[in-house]
Amino acid sequence: MRKFLLLAVVLPLLAAVGWYYFHERTLPAYGPLYREYAYVTNGKSNTVTVIDLRIFRPIRTLQVGAEPTGIDANPKKNEIYVVNSGSSNVSVIDAEQNKVVATIGVHGRPYFIDVSPDGHRAYVANSASANVSVLDLDHRTVTATLRVGGNPGLARVSPDGATVVVTNRTDNTVSLIDTGRLAVRSAINVCINPEDVAILPDSSKAFISCSGSGQVASVDLRTDKLLALLDVGKSPVSLALKPDGGELVAFNFDAGSISIIETTPNEVLGSYVVGSQPTRGVVSLDNSRLYISNFGSNNIAVYDIDLGKVIAYLPVGTRPDALALSQNQNYLLVLDSGSGDLAVIQKRIPKKKFEPSEYSLLTIIPVGMQPNQIVVKSFLLTKPVR
Repeated sequence: MRKFLLLAVVLPLLAAVGWYYFHERTLPAYGPLYREYAYVTNGKSNTVTVIDLRIFRPIRTLQVGAEPTGIDANPKKNEIYVVNSGSSNVSVIDAEQNKVVATIGVHGRPYFIDVSPDGHRAYVANSASANVSVLDLDHRTVTATLRVGGNPGLARVSPDGATVVVTNRTDNTVSLIDTGRLAVRSAINVCINPEDVAILPDSSKAFISCSGSGQVASVDLRTDKLLALLDVGKSPVSLALKPDGGELVAFNFDAGSISIIETTPNEVLGSYVVGSQPTRGVVSLDNSRLYISNFGSNNIAVYDIDLGKVIAYLPVGTRPDALALSQNQNYLLVLDSGSGDLAVIQKRIPKKKFEPSEYSLLTIIPVGMQPNQIVVKSFLLTKPVR
């Protein structure tokens, strides 16, 4: 209890210092048409908080459907898509106006959405209906509904857009959808309670974390064959792939560790203790740093990939979960699901290697109740500013 009281006093002070530092700096030379927003789904508020990342302030709260969970951005146009688990639909947000412009009905209890690389389609696994809704994003309609296995949690589209990998949690299988034919082409037995999916940049392999068996499955997407079952730690709940695709990280929630997997030979390089209940992570674009949210210890572990060790622990709010990096990679956004806020951590260029001041808490932004997911969208305006 004393620890939480201390955090309640210290964190606002750190945030105030960081905010003062931010305003004392010279702001980047953003053009008049440039926008960069973070969108946060608030599960118990039935809202999405829109945060302007040029000034680190919330600018709008949008009413969406019931129990919003997953969220994704269109890579080709300025739209955001919100999955409303309680109302079984998807809200479409126009990012230039920051308002809800359409609602697309799907099936029972969806949790996540994944947009295809060409921006024309999105895929939603409906956990209570054992199917996947294929959305036509140009016309904002459901173009197909495909039957898969039991209790599908996630539908992840490959970088080449040709395959969608669906985790069927009660069947212990993955369904592979051929996006050209819009048909399920294979169902593959993997491991117990498959959850998250990571697909290599060349779309050759998919890796699936199985929280029930402490394993990660490797599946060849060219032959639709299970290649390997890799033993990691207890309850691997999520995965993070290095941008170059060479290594994969499994976050072992109940082991307090991460496991590093070399993707070409399908080998576990090692497991490392990082904190209490690590839940998610994000890798910097230069493949050098891994940021880990420790749900149980209310901090972020900074793992240096080249050194193979944690180099810093950064205190944040309660129950940190989803993470995102700003477009310039200088700001880490941490969604605190317990305290209902967004912690913004600034990465500075240190004067000396690994000096303690490399990371600092810039500010803490209140959002809604039970924030679930976050996505960052940066773009140039295409419509006149009103």
